[in-house]
Amino acid sequence: MPALATGAGPEPGLYELLAALPSQLQPHVSRPEDNTFLQDMFGERSLHSLFKIHEQLQLYEESKPVPVLDSAAALAHELSEELEGKSANGEIKELLQLLAKPHVKSLLSVHDTVAQKSYDPILPPLPDDIDDDEDSVKIIRLVKNKEPLGATIRRDEHTGAIVVARIMRGGAADRSGLIHEGDELKEVNGIPVDDKKPEEIIRILAQSQGAITFKVIPSVKEEEPTKEPKVFMKALFDYEPKEDKVIPCKEAGLAFKRGAILQIMSQDDATWWQAKHEEEANPRAGLIPSKQFQERRFSMRGPVATLPLQRTSSRRSDDVAVEFEDADYSGFQLAGFRRSFRLSRRDKKTNKSMYECKKSEIYDMADVPTYEEVTPYRRASGAKHRLVVLVGPSGVGLNELKRKLLISDPQHFSVTIPHTSRTKKNQESDGVEYHFISKHLFETDIHNNKFIEYGEYKGNYYGTSLDSVRSILSKNKVCLLDVQPHIIKLLRTGEFKPFVVLVKPPAIERLRESRQNAKIISGKDNKGSAKPFTEEDFQEMVTAAQTLEAQHSHLFEKVIVNEDLLTAFGELRAALRKVEMETHWIPVSWTHS
Repeated sequence: MPALATGAGPEPGLYELLAALPSQLQPHVSRPEDNTFLQDMFGERSLHSLFKIHEQLQLYEESKPVPVLDSAAALAHELSEELEGKSANGEIKELLQLLAKPHVKSLLSVHDTVAQKSYDPILPPLPDDIDDDEDSVKIIRLVKNKEPLGATIRRDEHTGAIVVARIMRGGAADRSGLIHEGDELKEVNGIPVDDKKPEEIIRILAQSQGAITFKVIPSVKEEEPTKEPKVFMKALFDYEPKEDKVIPCKEAGLAFKRGAILQIMSQDDATWWQAKHEEEANPRAGLIPSKQFQERRFSMRGPVATLPLQRTSSRRSDDVAVEFEDADYSGFQLAGFRRSFRLSRRDKKTNKSMYECKKSEIYDMADVPTYEEVTPYRRASGAKHRLVVLVGPSGVGLNELKRKLLISDPQHFSVTIPHTSRTKKNQESDGVEYHFISKHLFETDIHNNKFIEYGEYKGNYYGTSLDSVRSILSKNKVCLLDVQPHIIKLLRTGEFKPFVVLVKPPAIERLRESRQNAKIISGKDNKGSAKPFTEEDFQEMVTAAQTLEAQHSHLFEKVIVNEDLLTAFGELRAALRKVEMETHWIPVSWTHS
């Protein structure tokens, strides 16, 4: 900070410096409430008076004045006695009246005290019958501005006393270091509080301005200052303390949205943590439900009612390409794209065995998403890229987005080549359209957990292997993958560090407009006829997207609405560039792998 200049001369006094401080400090204050606090503090009349007195005393200290005598009060008393009964001179009478006035006696007494430099008060002797068990009382004076004091109170169930329930980290009470949890509150601004309810005391504090005086009995517990490591949590649900019926103090609560990064300031209370938003400079913490408490609350509500999960979408089958004939959604079949394992509702014969996965689609319904501990992460130069996982309902345009990414930079982006147990066709090449392996080897790999997902269609297996993903990442490329949402949990490891993007359709009205010229190839192996989307297809797409968000939103780091393909592509490309270049948050568990 630069040296302060008041413009009041080469050596300004403290009073002039005090007057200039608010304007000098203003450029260095980042928050309005801090500026208001400084203005109020430096503008207080009593502080100005103290500085004036200090300056005058400094002048006398520099000149080192020596008192003529240090017993002026005694001399005045002797003089009064000697003049008493003397001549009835008017001047003598006036002098006697002046010396008898209390103000003059006090002035002379102060003069003697200063001259003798005897500033300590004379305390009465301690009584002999003092009780050793009597509680000591502490008087605390805090200056309150617009900021809350940052403490909550409650009535002790056993003693009936009003005690400090908790101190909010970073608040005014915490920063003062004078009030502690467990302190018994006796008075507020001279008002006894023993017979008052906590709500009444809160009203007294709310109506108080400026300095607030507390009389407290300190708690026996001695708090040892501990330096706790910083803990950050990603919120996986929305929270509004004003709507929480069990929070100890709604005013002390901290509201947040899903995806917010919270710095946990205290976990001393098993039910209510103290936290603040990571990006906020204000050190004051607020109350949030603890992970264990919120998990219990969510569990007591029972299973979340969800929309029917769209396992399959109309007119989809193995080796089906979804092509759009309008200019914005033109597409082509690109070798190496993951084929969909989804089955048409109309193909009843293969419905039973089309998609068999050992993991349930509601794998994580037992998991209760509350908080996830996270840490800052930035990809080191030369390190493997994060796996990019795209999730969305059938027909939303996942293939088109992958295709545009591949075309934009084929040396940077790549997709996996699926495995199959079916016979290779004449026009196909091994390792281009598919990796062709025997059915026995495929089943062996299934048993050894080598597939991310797999399915069976017309007696043949199809699947995406873990090794195919590893192969792309080892080449320092970004692997693009789209999977069923229940697969995401299997990929959420330190090895892959998946960046999961939900692509969802716009509102159904806009969906009809953007896909009015789009068509779907519904036959097998791209030999079927192209048919336009139906109203049923649109409704299924919107419903499936709603289901995905309702059940798996805590897994998505980015949500893109594919209203316009070019706009959605630009948004996706910018998000991937940011993940590659900038610091972001990932689960702590990924750094331990």
